[in-house]
Amino acid sequence: MGQPRRRGYPHGHHHRCPRRIALPAAALALLFLAVSLLSVSLLSAPPLADPRTGLATSSSRRFLRRDPTNGSGGELVGTESGEAFSVPTHGWIGQDDLWHSKLASNFYGCCNSSSKYLDSSITTQPERYLIVVTSGGLNQQRTGIVDAVVAARILNATLVVPKLDQTSFWKDSSNFSEIFDIDWFISFLAKDIKIIKEPPVKGGKAMKPYKMRVPRKCTPRCYLNRILPALLKKHVIRMTKYDYRLSNKLDTDLQKLRCRVNYHALRFTDPIQELGEKLIQQMREKSRYFIALHLRFEPDMLAFSGCYYGGGEKERRELAAIRRRWRTLHIRDPEKGRRQGRCPLTPEEVGLMLRALGYRSDVPIYVASGEIYGGEDTLAPLKALFPNFHTKETLSGEEELAPFLKFSSRMAAIDFIVCDESDAFVANNIGNMAKILAGRRRYFGHKRTIRPNAKQLYPLFMKRGNMSWDAFSSQMRIIQKGYMGDPMEITPGRGEFHVNPAACICEKIGGYSVAKSISRSNQEPVNDTGIRKAVVGPPYPVYTDEEADGSDTEDDQDTTARGEMIDAEPDDDSVVRQEDPELEEILSD
Repeated sequence: MGQPRRRGYPHGHHHRCPRRIALPAAALALLFLAVSLLSVSLLSAPPLADPRTGLATSSSRRFLRRDPTNGSGGELVGTESGEAFSVPTHGWIGQDDLWHSKLASNFYGCCNSSSKYLDSSITTQPERYLIVVTSGGLNQQRTGIVDAVVAARILNATLVVPKLDQTSFWKDSSNFSEIFDIDWFISFLAKDIKIIKEPPVKGGKAMKPYKMRVPRKCTPRCYLNRILPALLKKHVIRMTKYDYRLSNKLDTDLQKLRCRVNYHALRFTDPIQELGEKLIQQMREKSRYFIALHLRFEPDMLAFSGCYYGGGEKERRELAAIRRRWRTLHIRDPEKGRRQGRCPLTPEEVGLMLRALGYRSDVPIYVASGEIYGGEDTLAPLKALFPNFHTKETLSGEEELAPFLKFSSRMAAIDFIVCDESDAFVANNIGNMAKILAGRRRYFGHKRTIRPNAKQLYPLFMKRGNMSWDAFSSQMRIIQKGYMGDPMEITPGRGEFHVNPAACICEKIGGYSVAKSISRSNQEPVNDTGIRKAVVGPPYPVYTDEEADGSDTEDDQDTTARGEMIDAEPDDDSVVRQEDPELEEILSD
């Protein structure tokens, strides 16, 4: 039988080292290998994630480093158990798709009222005043302000400028006029409702309000049956803990009023706006396009999630101690939470997702975040994937940020402005800022907005150690299809209105703008004005501040018999509401 052919040598001839040379050469080779391995371990960048979670563990480590054969601009290589996972610096063909949607030009935001919508000078009734106290962080309070305007319209009442939450977890003493342009707010909505800056005065004294708590997702009929009788009797109603207290489904004119408030009437004050625009300009100077990431990875949020992030016994002990602050918080299965997509993505996972979608390593990324659990060690993999890493703190001087540092809502407002103007926005969470920006960016031209498909991403991150980068990125693009902020990717009418304001998005037909919203499926079947003057059916109990919140349903108990539409989708915050009010405030933004 013939000898096997050796590549590079003539057939039948084999290259052999003399015995005297072979032994010293082998010893030198082993010494060189040992030194090389030690050098790599010392010079490697911080660990990438445990493929199950996102942070390195003592039992399973992944290291991110530059491939030395490619120089400083080479590929990022992750190694685990001897396997290579290379992350190329370049993006993929079709770069325009990363920053723009091809169909976006066919849609535009539309929020003008119908011809049947009456002016506030006609609808506003005397001796009806509504005071609203919002709840939570900046963006949760924003939802309360929006719905307070609509509630005042439903009740034909005068709205007192909403009071902001100054006592919750966020502990921000700012009032409305210190965050939002109060005069613009009042004048822009003048035709919708009457707004006054201070509570009404009678006989030289402020009228004492009657405190009430409105059930969550209260419909217009609910407001007329539960709130209006008390308003007619007491004249001044103070509604507390006002967040998500109005139904997701309303008629067209009321939904469009929501949009006018959220996208036009709520402007930040000049100092906040000016600093935000300055940061945007700095990001633009670095590149034509930039990404903004809203990163929620605070210890409290991670503790509530009940998920495991790969930090070993130290992480389990620290997060368990935080969880014990809330007695009602039950123990959860970490793996089940990930399978269900309820765990926020780690900074590394977000970075890998963006790179796999095709974003280059040199793209500037603006990160809006609070305290990050694990600090720089946790952020290191993201910074290795996107070295052009920036925050409001790195872009601003100490003097510029000083007036805002003690106010969490004003700091959040600065981040909101930059994230809103980014060319691509992504969040690792489903908090209120992510929701409001998703809807806002749809309204203003369907700007690229990436929502991680966490449930489907879980198995991909689990098996990434056993696949090539090309296979990983290909699967990533498949999984994220339909989660990139394109028009019509969410079924019209589904989900929260703040995320998918379908009634306020119109489609251009034949190249012409047509004032026709893309859906009516998230609207309640009521008259065009949304104002019912008659109270139909049996009276409902009036809820005072001392009584329970009541039902969290969209409708009153007998609305099914009356034929009203019911949203079968669970709320994103349904789990939180069963736990503890403080938790809701922590997770709100």
